[in-house]
Amino acid sequence: MQHQTTMQTPIGELVLVASDRGLREIHLPLGPRSAHRRDGGADHPILTETRRQLEEYFRGERRGFDVPLDVDGSPFQREVWNALGLIPYGATESYGRLAERVGRPGAARAVGGANGRNPVPIVVPCHRVIGSSGALTGYGGPSEAGIAMKRWLIDHETAVEASR
Repeated sequence: MQHQTTMQTPIGELVLVASDRGLREIHLPLGPRSAHRRDGGADHPILTETRRQLEEYFRGERRGFDVPLDVDGSPFQREVWNALGLIPYGATESYGRLAERVGRPGAARAVGGANGRNPVPIVVPCHRVIGSSGALTGYGGPSEAGIAMKRWLIDHETAVEASR
């Protein structure tokens, strides 16, 4: 059974999707939304906890997440998603460095592909990955809007870190 709810955030409306085992998807504003069956709603405990933790994140009170995840992905994608969690809050890392971290130097494009398929952005911080030149690359939707979301998330984390 899948459950779904929406929440308003400083970057727009997020759609949260969970199974009874864990968080499955977060759909960013302007991004593609997968077709899924909606059997439950906002009162599901995993969605309630995810919403609470995201609200804390957006208020600058939370630096990491500990909601259970129930995501689908290849072994390589899961390895990349796990490595994303090692990028410190308020920091960024290049696709090339992330490729090295997962033991695949030279596979920055493959890492970028896995990063782009992350089903739970923000919770698994794919926004912290940037181009080797330091340039922001696509994120969650049409280029300009996606880059603006990514910039907001990075700036938010940087400001929270600077205030500590």
